[in-house]
Amino acid sequence: MRTPREIYSAYNIMPNLQLHQLRVAAVGKLICENFKQPVDKDDVILACLFHDMGNILKFDLTYFPDAVEPEGLAYWEGVKADYEKKYGPEQHAATEALAREIGLPERVVQLIGMVRFGALDRILGESTWEPKIIEYGDCRVAPYGIVPIRERFLDGRKRYLHRFPTAAENDAHYDRLTAIGYELEQQIFAHAHITPEDISDTSGVPVIEELWEYPVNP
Repeated sequence: MRTPREIYSAYNIMPNLQLHQLRVAAVGKLICENFKQPVDKDDVILACLFHDMGNILKFDLTYFPDAVEPEGLAYWEGVKADYEKKYGPEQHAATEALAREIGLPERVVQLIGMVRFGALDRILGESTWEPKIIEYGDCRVAPYGIVPIRERFLDGRKRYLHRFPTAAENDAHYDRLTAIGYELEQQIFAHAHITPEDISDTSGVPVIEELWEYPVNP
């Protein structure tokens, strides 16, 4: 048995990315443990814990200077280059390859492959709850913590939209996706014993402490 702590270390995952995945998993765990419908909690937690393993490939490592310390920018640029050499340049394909290399169950690998912000409309229409909860968890975590979904979407707009040349078109697309995100939140919590407000940094911290040592087989 291995743990997320050991796997993150073995794969040289950036500390901020480790914490992001743990926070998403904490959101997923809190929902699963307070959900009225059948859901595979272990699949949700494992997918959340490893859903962004290849994301260093898409990072502009100069954007958050604090995130590259104490090792420094050159060190993490080297790690990024090593990832690209081994897994290719595309973060989603790399993440799925890493998930299989770690030995995660194929259903978990499939869930990881399904979940991404641009696929919110498809996820909303899924017949199972696992991908919905995983995607929602990702929609609740900003770089600095677990936040309300509206705050997360506003942060995402600020960080990503300026990168695209057709700003007006992308702005409309982002608005459409965020509207679907709000609908997803309503869909999930119509079947939960808790509310979105019950999920926060405060409620997430003790869960994160447990998840560092969550059993990952084999």
